[in-house]
Amino acid sequence: MTLGLMAKDCEIRVDYEKLRRDRLRKTREQMRKEGLATLLVFDSDWIRYITSTKANDWANNKLLRSALLTEGQEPVLYELGSGIQAKRALCPWIADRMHPSIGTWRGAFPRAVVSENARKFARMVKGHLEAFGAAKEPVGVDITEMPILRALEAEGLKVVDGQQAMLEASKIKTPEEVELIETSISIVEAAFWEVIERTKPGVRELDIAAFMRDVMYRYGAEEMQNINVISGNRSHPHPHDFSDRMLRMGDMLFIDVVSVFNGYKTCYYQTFCVGRPSKKQLEVHKRCYDWLFAAIDMVKPGVSTAEIAAVWPSAEELGLSSEAEAFALQVGHGIGITHWAKPVVSRFFSFEHPEELQEGMVLAFETYCGSGNDGARIEEQFVVTKDGVRMLSKFPSKDLIACPCAGVLLP
Repeated sequence: MTLGLMAKDCEIRVDYEKLRRDRLRKTREQMRKEGLATLLVFDSDWIRYITSTKANDWANNKLLRSALLTEGQEPVLYELGSGIQAKRALCPWIADRMHPSIGTWRGAFPRAVVSENARKFARMVKGHLEAFGAAKEPVGVDITEMPILRALEAEGLKVVDGQQAMLEASKIKTPEEVELIETSISIVEAAFWEVIERTKPGVRELDIAAFMRDVMYRYGAEEMQNINVISGNRSHPHPHDFSDRMLRMGDMLFIDVVSVFNGYKTCYYQTFCVGRPSKKQLEVHKRCYDWLFAAIDMVKPGVSTAEIAAVWPSAEELGLSSEAEAFALQVGHGIGITHWAKPVVSRFFSFEHPEELQEGMVLAFETYCGSGNDGARIEEQFVVTKDGVRMLSKFPSKDLIACPCAGVLLP
């Protein structure tokens, strides 16, 4: 269910204290399964998952902030400058466990400073691990810069892959996580309705990307990681972007939104038509929809990703040379605090390496069909229940929606 976007004294809404506890609990449990005494994470999503802190989206690919979690200890945050003072006031759960991040600014510092800072950071991390009695145990790292990696190794730390542990820890969602994902989805749906009301010949793809951002920010989205807007003769093959192309009567138009609400992502495609769709466009859209729901209808705990991938068309059927070339046209993936999460469903590898669906997973399934100058892309999000699925996305996708609505909503 979705409730209001603000906390209230008179209603129980998202219990953020429980969310913080549960994310830490799940991470610790997975660390034990993986035999990891320590995780050191640099990805902004994993820092948030472990510490429940954030910086704005400027930090997403900078690898400047990081977090340390060691067995039996509370998380440690390596934070940028004045962010420490701000978080002492705003994030009391970590106020006494923050230290200045010592980074390289993705190598932008003078080379000597890059090397020196990498060594300083590695010594700081090792010092904390020695204090925790874990300096001789493996350290799981998700992603980092080469100077940092080499400096950690030079300090005698055994660095191993920590990304898999984080992905496994976050695979099953708590009720609070599901509610945040669904709220994030509802914000995108408000923007999709704006598309119906404002799409007409002469509007550019970038105009749509702009006003959708405006709508979603006004409803509480904290960042936009992506808006694809693809129309007309750009819709086949799928270019995964937007441009300054102007819409024309008869164009098919599909849009993808990766929006973020309190850390939780959407991945949500919808297809429209400018004016009344042609018979061919209706057929393209129907094939796309049928492929999508043939897969969704199979979902329940215990079903494998291989079984689901089998209902989708092969690369050969799509006129492509290999499943690698066709990858991501028909795909399913987990979604949550990360845009891409486990499990992933694809004809590219799911037959050889199947994974089992489990209750509590939140998934996004997306399909694509293109012919000539027309392309359709639809994506739905749902949570796996004991009996099947509960749909989290609610924008209508069975029928191709015509814009503007007056007199041409449906053929």
